[in-house]
Amino acid sequence: MIALLLLAAQTTVVAAPPADSAAIMAPINATLAAMQAKDGAALLAQTIPTGGTTSVVDGVASRTSWADMAASLKPGGPTFTVRMATPAVEVDGDVAMVWARYTFQLDGKPPRCGVDHFDLVRDGGRWRILNLTFSSRTKC
Repeated sequence: MIALLLLAAQTTVVAAPPADSAAIMAPINATLAAMQAKDGAALLAQTIPTGGTTSVVDGVASRTSWADMAASLKPGGPTFTVRMATPAVEVDGDVAMVWARYTFQLDGKPPRCGVDHFDLVRDGGRWRILNLTFSSRTKC
């Protein structure tokens, strides 16, 4: 355990250079666009199947696989928009993390907000999202 702590203390994760940030943000932007367009296939193209989403609402965490998330995106139904603030992007080799505040509005109802935390891996030379964890609250 002490060896792991010492190793962690010596590890340096750096903010991604702008070119890397754009490549890392590309699957995130495409995923948000797929969700807004209710296009499950487009969402799955940006993600790694073994991952998924974890929402934390009122202290309760719930997990959804990417397959279940994609299946829930059906034409029609409510419309929503998601807006992310300036993200913090950190990268170490083929692993990246993106953290950003967001607002979400469903059918013009009062917005929800929170923080999105994406973890990504470079898989086959391209960045893909493994997991998205987000908080959600009504007091923005």
